[in-house]
Amino acid sequence: MTDLSTSSRVAVVTGGARGIGLAIGRWFLAHGYSIALLDIDAPTLDQAVADLAEPERVLGVHCDVSNPSQVSSAVAAVVARFGHIDALVNNAGVAVFKPVLQTSFEEWRTVLGTNLDGAFLCTQAFGTLMAERGRGAVVNVASISGLRASTLRVAYGTSKAALIHLTKQYAVELGNTGVRVNVIAPGPVETEMAKLVHTVAIRSDYYDTIPQGRYGTPEEMANAVGFLCSDEASFINGQVLAVDGGFDAAGVGLPTLRKGPPAS
Repeated sequence: MTDLSTSSRVAVVTGGARGIGLAIGRWFLAHGYSIALLDIDAPTLDQAVADLAEPERVLGVHCDVSNPSQVSSAVAAVVARFGHIDALVNNAGVAVFKPVLQTSFEEWRTVLGTNLDGAFLCTQAFGTLMAERGRGAVVNVASISGLRASTLRVAYGTSKAALIHLTKQYAVELGNTGVRVNVIAPGPVETEMAKLVHTVAIRSDYYDTIPQGRYGTPEEMANAVGFLCSDEASFINGQVLAVDGGFDAAGVGLPTLRKGPPAS
């Protein structure tokens, strides 16, 4: 009989040292999972693991997800510590914000290497282990930029659009093995990165386009990911969920609407 309790489950989260990734790790811990956090930033990762203060249930693995040998080493470390994997969240990502004609090929490759190649490599490696057990879930963290174009992110937006389709490709095949694969597309989220790169003007532009009129929180993204990994989502496979306050649904006219009806 398959054990469906969460007490023995293990989740792997890439880009887990901060922001959305760390919030996802906290969600899994709160729901009884053991977790492995993978991140390229070793000092920040070590601090995150220390702050979580759950040494028996938390493993930090320094890993560049775009590097096949490092991904293989990470898989070995997770298996050696926990024995199996039940959920994988491909959250690791980087961005370059430049006009399209000023984006170099090196920058293009760096972004796609982490955001797309990393998800491919980790899903190949960890997905194989889940498929062998006949159960598991993968959730990829894309972006609203993968569903609709916006300025200054030709590499980032393209990588996230490709990640959404990669999700569907995996879902079709891995679904046959009992492994579900889905993707969330966050809108703007209040992370340290957003605070650094989103100017006052950009934030105003977002507020003008998001019906709920605010940024999301890392915890809201984690809740969506956790649901898709849970048994409550057992028949959800190959889907993209925009967690964006209505951003993807919105057209033009919100600022005018908010001003109220014109005076008669």
